[in-house]
Amino acid sequence: MKMLHIVQNDPEVPPGTVIDYLDDTPFVIHHPYRDGHLPEPDQIGALIVLGGAMGANDDGRYPFISDLKKLICTVVAARIPYLGICLGGQLLAAALGGTVVSGRWEELGTLDIALTEDGSADRLFSGIPEKFSCFQWHHDSFDIPAGGVLLAGSAACPHQAFRVGECAWGIQFHPEVTEQIIRGWCAWDRSTAAGAEDLIRAFSREENNHRVTSRHLVANFILSAGTPMKQSS
Repeated sequence: MKMLHIVQNDPEVPPGTVIDYLDDTPFVIHHPYRDGHLPEPDQIGALIVLGGAMGANDDGRYPFISDLKKLICTVVAARIPYLGICLGGQLLAAALGGTVVSGRWEELGTLDIALTEDGSADRLFSGIPEKFSCFQWHHDSFDIPAGGVLLAGSAACPHQAFRVGECAWGIQFHPEVTEQIIRGWCAWDRSTAAGAEDLIRAFSREENNHRVTSRHLVANFILSAGTPMKQSS
């Protein structure tokens, strides 16, 4: 049976709140950083690819990245719904010939994002305000690949979301985070560890809105695949 498949690229970048909204949706999580395993295209009803500390062009250090980009190309060509979060969005861009750049539009924290005119009309962002806040944690950023449509941007990073075709989306921000996930990421180095409490306070102020945005976005994606979703309470 085809179902939702989730690719977790990094042991410290889990699906987080994405799972909270999949109550009635069958899914499988893959951990290619551990075993190199990825789903076969004919098993996939929809595909979510999460973030990670590696880069979209780190094929040499992480051999599964090459296989994952090939899978993404196959999924897009087959018009299977795809959602790439942070690294997952960068991998979508890179797989389709777009450029991913390190150290260009870095962001860290709970920041404002604005939809473009195309973004406001896009089904992934149905029910989401034209301006919203979401958590950011990225050093790399994507250019929009040929044929892609820019859907959202921010003051520091003008490429926040894009769509290719009818059902493949890449986003730069992190709708899946929780306080626990953010604390784990802050512990990665001294500079972020020192500012952890400020990042948590800012996130906590927006957490309710953040969860509403996350729920809408994940629900919209799952609906694009024709898969039942947990309803809001």
